[in-house]
Amino acid sequence: MSNPGTDLHLDWFSGIRINTPAVERRAATLPTRRSLKKDHQAAWLLNAVRCIDLTTLAGDDTPDRVARLCAKARQPIAADLLEAVGVTGLTTGAVCVYPTMVAPAKRALGNSGIPVASVATGFPAGLMPLELRLAEIRYAVDQGADEIDIVITRAHVLQGNWTALYDELRAMREACGAARMKAILATGDLKSLENVAKASHVAMQAGSDWIKTSTGKEGVNATLPVSLVMVRTIRDHHARTGIKVGFKPAGGLRTARDAISWQVLMAEELGRDWLAPDLFRIGASSLLGDIERQISHHVTGRYAAAHRQAIA
Repeated sequence: MSNPGTDLHLDWFSGIRINTPAVERRAATLPTRRSLKKDHQAAWLLNAVRCIDLTTLAGDDTPDRVARLCAKARQPIAADLLEAVGVTGLTTGAVCVYPTMVAPAKRALGNSGIPVASVATGFPAGLMPLELRLAEIRYAVDQGADEIDIVITRAHVLQGNWTALYDELRAMREACGAARMKAILATGDLKSLENVAKASHVAMQAGSDWIKTSTGKEGVNATLPVSLVMVRTIRDHHARTGIKVGFKPAGGLRTARDAISWQVLMAEELGRDWLAPDLFRIGASSLLGDIERQISHHVTGRYAAAHRQAIA
């Protein structure tokens, strides 16, 4: 279900104060809180695969490259490995591309049921006039995008102009139409955890279906402390409204260990509902290679040579 949003309620977050050392201590415990071995570890890793937004956002993207990415999205783990662990029908959560690559992605995915997500609004900086950013959203939707990953104006956050941020996001939400919206906060640019928390609240009040850490292009992308702050704002918003908003860490998740750490965060802070792709996505591509390597080790007892793992 899409997030309908609410009016802007500054009082929901104006008094937020965050104990940064306490957040960092809590985040540091997450990778050590669960010892997952053998079948249990494999199950968590396969769950991470179904939550990945398999992404290509390169200046030299072509329809052929996107088609290869889509083939990997449809068969992210080698068929013999999935057969060995008794899993069928596994795909990634979505494919994420630029607006001009949406139509090729839709063609390549066919009737697979895998959504196509498109970045928009002048990704990654977002420093374009609002009307042009809205036009880019509409173009991506017209091309068939099922989800839109928008970027916010960081200056609104840095200046504490929450009304301007809300109005911008509401306009973007309207432009998305039936497509679901992920609001990229570019947390590495926001300077403080308080700003991250406040921007998260505004994004959810404005109707974002997911809040997302990063474009992957900032100097600092997804970190566990920032993610902890964001998921707690999701919990607060759900307690106030009953609306479940999703979360997407992006940039910096590269290893199977990372995939498990962020899932532990979701399970412990938000519950099992947030371990499904309608509420949890991981923005990554290189991560998938390490997960497949670990699944291969689980099945065969040895690590596969790199050339045995198909890449997009």
